[in-house]
Amino acid sequence: MSAPNFPGEFLSLQRDGASALHLQLADALRDLILSGRLRTGQRLPSIRSMAETQGISRNTVVAAFDQLSAEGYLESRPGAGIWVARLVPTGWPDRTMAVPAAGSFLSRRGALMAAQPRIRSIQGHPTFHPGTPETSTFPFKAWARLLKKHTSPHGSELLTYHNLNGLQALRESICAYVSASRGVRVTADRIVVTTGGQAALDLLARLLIDNGDKVLIEEPGYHGARSVFAAAGADVHPLPVTEAGWDLDAVTQKPVRVVYVTPSSQFPLGIAMTLQERLALIDHARAHGTWIIEDDYDSEYSFHARRLPALQGLIEDAPVIYLGTFSKTLFPALRIGYVILPENLSEQVKRAISFTGHYAPLFIQAALSDFMGEGHFLRHLNRMRRLYTQRRRYFLSLCQEHFGKVLKPLDYQSGIQITCVAADDFDDCAMAERARVHNLNPAPLSSYYHAGAARRGLVMGYAAVDEADMGSAFAALKAIL
Repeated sequence: MSAPNFPGEFLSLQRDGASALHLQLADALRDLILSGRLRTGQRLPSIRSMAETQGISRNTVVAAFDQLSAEGYLESRPGAGIWVARLVPTGWPDRTMAVPAAGSFLSRRGALMAAQPRIRSIQGHPTFHPGTPETSTFPFKAWARLLKKHTSPHGSELLTYHNLNGLQALRESICAYVSASRGVRVTADRIVVTTGGQAALDLLARLLIDNGDKVLIEEPGYHGARSVFAAAGADVHPLPVTEAGWDLDAVTQKPVRVVYVTPSSQFPLGIAMTLQERLALIDHARAHGTWIIEDDYDSEYSFHARRLPALQGLIEDAPVIYLGTFSKTLFPALRIGYVILPENLSEQVKRAISFTGHYAPLFIQAALSDFMGEGHFLRHLNRMRRLYTQRRRYFLSLCQEHFGKVLKPLDYQSGIQITCVAADDFDDCAMAERARVHNLNPAPLSSYYHAGAARRGLVMGYAAVDEADMGSAFAALKAIL
């Protein structure tokens, strides 16, 4: 039986193709229906006619028709053949309606998140990218052994949904480490392990912020913090930071829900908050019911003879939430961070984390716990401190040699990146874009400002660049200048 207006010219079957002929025919007919070339209520050719036209067996046609009937695309009418089924209820708009503009696919909050600035990296070229550690000397052999140990059938309990707030063994390892190295006041039951520091910020923003709550973010400051709090509906205000310190008057101007700070190595300037500033911030927070989020993202790399302990550990029961991460000490793709919570917050956060998906795989947590317990973590950390000390000195000498007075490094002996400041008329964004042509990743300092006048310069990671590559990279930057 023939079928009027059947678009058979759009059917093309490949007899030597990887897919079976009946599947190819079913795919082709499905596409014709979804594209509108075969319309609802249109009759298809008979099985015999389709087989003869396409040069295939009747059984092949029957198999294709049966498949599409089971999916709801075709319907059989006894004595009347095969027809295209009704896919859209009567009264719905035409299927050929215009596609909405891209922006309308997102909620207002989604559009805000998508519009936030970010520092782009070049895959395979970490030179000068801020916050990037050296990975070539990481003890991968020991790490692989521990991963294998905890992904065996004997570790089946590590492959489940248990311990969403973090593996007990890892929380105890973190507890021992941060209390000894950072002076943090902590017990293992107040630690929540997350999928990186950014996930910890996102979790806290969801749990602490209502629409319109005032949040202070350092200016200049970390893009990731500003983005998550803005997306959570916060009214984000700047907390000005210069080489002279933090302008804490901003904390007392209006009721503030959260203050986000990086006191051990301010990002991106690299200065450390003084003891007087730390105590004043805690006093302000206590007086106004404010939470302080202390992001201690790379305090391990302080090159001072003595360094201040964490803000969290200064005063008993201070309203401080402490964030840590292994991304800078081990490698970014590990995606393990942690939150140390005040006692009156810990139980609520533990219950809420199961709904966010921010909990890290248990077998990776188990491997990391053993990695710390066997001493690999501290040995690696000490190696990196020695290596970064050498690279930092060489970086600063190259700054003096190649940049002169155009870009002045702010050397505060902390962190795995150094900010080089420039005059107000220096186009740091154009400089960064030109550097990308040479596979170099400095970040424009002005991009870390969101209110008022922005300072100019480059934020440059030095940790992942060996001395040979660093020399040629500086030569390329000098040529661009």
